[in-house]
This record gives sequence, structure tokens and C-alpha cells, in this order.
Amino acid sequence: MTRLSLEVLEEKFSELKPPMTAREARVEANRCLYCFDAPCIRACPTHIDVPTFIRKISTDNLTGAAVTILEANLMAATCARVCPVEELCEGACVLGGDHKPIEIGRLQRHAMDHIYDKQKLPFTPAPSNGLRVAVVGAGPAGLSCAGELAKRGYAVTILEKNPLPGGLSTYGIVVMREPIRVALEEVALIEALGVEVRTGVEVGRDVSANQLLTDFDAVFLSVGMGSVPHLGIPGEDLEGVTEALSFIAETKLAEKDGLEHLRELPVGRFVTVIGAGNTAIDAATIAKRLGAERVTIIYRRGEGEMPAYDFEYTFIKNEGVEFRFFSQPVGVVGENGRVTGLECLRVEPGPPGPDGRALPQAVPGSAFIIPCDQVIKAIGQEKRVDLFAHFGLEQERGYVKVDADLRTTNPKVFAGGDCVRATGDAMTVTATQDGKVAARGIHAWLGDNALAAD
Repeated sequence: MTRLSLEVLEEKFSELKPPMTAREARVEANRCLYCFDAPCIRACPTHIDVPTFIRKISTDNLTGAAVTILEANLMAATCARVCPVEELCEGACVLGGDHKPIEIGRLQRHAMDHIYDKQKLPFTPAPSNGLRVAVVGAGPAGLSCAGELAKRGYAVTILEKNPLPGGLSTYGIVVMREPIRVALEEVALIEALGVEVRTGVEVGRDVSANQLLTDFDAVFLSVGMGSVPHLGIPGEDLEGVTEALSFIAETKLAEKDGLEHLRELPVGRFVTVIGAGNTAIDAATIAKRLGAERVTIIYRRGEGEMPAYDFEYTFIKNEGVEFRFFSQPVGVVGENGRVTGLECLRVEPGPPGPDGRALPQAVPGSAFIIPCDQVIKAIGQEKRVDLFAHFGLEQERGYVKVDADLRTTNPKVFAGGDCVRATGDAMTVTATQDGKVAARGIHAWLGDNALAAD
């Protein structure tokens, strides 16, 4: 395959939404109606005071705008880039009916870029209260919880099994939406609040759950989900079969050292992606932009049942990616140990399954093969039941069972993020809000119980 030039890579892997100039931001901010009881605030899971921060941008008070945002969302630089704003704040904008909604996401990014460029720490942690909290997982939920607790005077230690902190922001969000630099800058902000981040530490291997429960006054679990499950079909172990998150992570880590390193990443000439969620869209986008000649997404249900957002579907079609709906992979075909094709069966909707959706049923005699030299699995992730068992936590369909304060069945353990998301959308912004809710719950519980016991 032809190696892409650095100029082409810069064009293909630059951020999809460019930063605003100062003038563009002022003009856009002045379009805001500053609604009373603004629907954009209610639509934001972290309840950022959108009209207030936009008004501050209109008066060139970018630091004040950033502080307003960060008071509600410590992961605001990431959320400004990756939130499905079309479904949330911008989707609720009153100007959206007859006019163009305010570009809230880009305005938020404008304010956050300012404060990170200036390297300003907008908060001063409270004096130490002598209490210690362990956070397992350095993704958005864990970082949010740690930062909120540090602001209240807690000594917080984050334990992260990966070499780099940041969770999916670092490893799983495509470069064009969020460069790895942004994720690591947010980690640095949390560390500046006094939080200790220890990477390469895995609970159950390097430290036990009992040790954490003994050494800390409370524990917050924000471990996300586990590995991608096996398809359980012949040929899955052939060279050229990979899973989407590791494929995306390779591009993030390559970009960290410079875009030119993306040229070193292997990508097939004909790529098939199994799955139709947002991660599948991301993997297909990367394959196409790295130079794959043809990229095909395989999905066993219909177009209307795709888990991906509508705007993501529109975007990927414009990238030239093909779709094969009602197609069920049944085997990976190969020669000399390498992938040469994906065998599928045509399916049709059958009776409703446990979730109410029609179960796909194979059409007899409908087998066909899609020629390809790379297969990318984007079929979801397994639940972390092994880790939950270490803490003796009650589970619900493989997720941690929590109450409204995100407290688990062990009163000393709280949990948030994807590991508790039995219902609703698993998004960076909802994980961030979980961190806030858990921090409030931990603070209330330790104040009412631990301190009283002393």
C-alpha cells in the first residue's frame, strides 16, 4: 500500500472541528439568547451553566468562562470535543428549531483551550482533612471523582493498570476528535490539585482489594469495561483479525510521538469492520483515512437499529465506507495463516429477543464471502465481573449495583462510569457526572460516619 505523505496525514488526522478564532467566538457568543431556565443546561449531564460561560466569552472573559465550565465538569476539554452535542446541549438549543443552534461545544473548547494554553490552575484545594480515597481507573469518571475530592481536601490516589492515564480519552477516542495531548493535559490538571496518579498498577495483581479497603477510607471504582469478546467463529485467530479498541489505541499512541508515525501502522487494502456502534464507526474512519481502498461495515441488523448516532452514520457514509446490513459473520477465511475474506450469512428479523429487538435468523443457502485482508471486531466489551468479585460487590446483569449516590453493596466502595451503566448511554460526559456524584456521596458518607467514629 502507498505510504501517505505527512501533508496528507495532517489533513486526514487533524481535528474534525477546528478551533475558533477570538472573533468567531465573540460573534457566536453574541448569538446566544441567554435563556432563563435554559434547556441547554438541563440537556447537559454535568449541568454546565452554558448561558453564563457564553456571556463571559462575549465579554472576552475567557478565564471566567473556563472557571464556570470547570466548576461543573473537570473533563470539559475532552467533552467539548467528543460529546454528542447534537443529541445534548446543542440539540436542546432554542435557536435550533428555526435557526442554527449555538455552537456550544466549540465555544466550550475555545474557553478550555485558553486556560490550558495559559496553564492556569483555576482552583485551590481545601486544607487536608486527613482522609484518604483510592480511585481505581484513570478514565473520565475516576479523574472527575479524584479532582472533586481533592478540591475538598482529600488525599486521593488513582491506580491505573495502563502505562498512560486518561482511559478511553487517551486510548479509545480517535485522533480526529481528540488528540492524546488533550487527555494528558486534563490528567495534569487533576494532578495539580494534589492527586497522585500511579500507572501500571492493577488491582488483583499488584495490589489486593483487601489492601485498598484497609489502607483507604473509601474506594471509587471507575474501571470501564473489559476486553472485546470472541466472536466464536472459525478463523478468528488468523493474522489480520484485530479488535477496534486496540486498533484505535495504536493510532493514538503513534500520534503522541508525531503524526508521521501513523505511516508505520499496518492497515489492510480491503477492511471489514464487524459491528455498527460508534467504536465501529471510528475504526472504519481510521482504516479509510490510513489508506484502505475499501472499508465495509458488517451488521446483523438493519440500518434503523444501528447503535451509532445518526450524525456518525451520516459522517461515515461521506467517508466512502460501505455497509452490509442483515449480514451475520460465520467464519474468517484465510490462506497461509492470513485473512483473505469474511464469510457471512444473510439474515432476516425473527421473533423478539429478551431486549425486545427482533432476533436475526439466518436465511438458508445465503452464504457469501466478502474478500478482505483485515477484519476489525467492534462488538462491544466484556464486563469486569472478576474485579467486582474481589470487592465482594453485588452485580446486576454484569454491572456493579449502585444506589443514587453510586454506593455499592459494600458501604466503603462507590462505583461509576461504564461499569455501572446498565441503562442509558455510556458517554464521557455521563462518566464525568458519575465522578461528581460519587465524590459528593463519599464526602457525605465520610463526614457523617468516618469522622463521627473518630
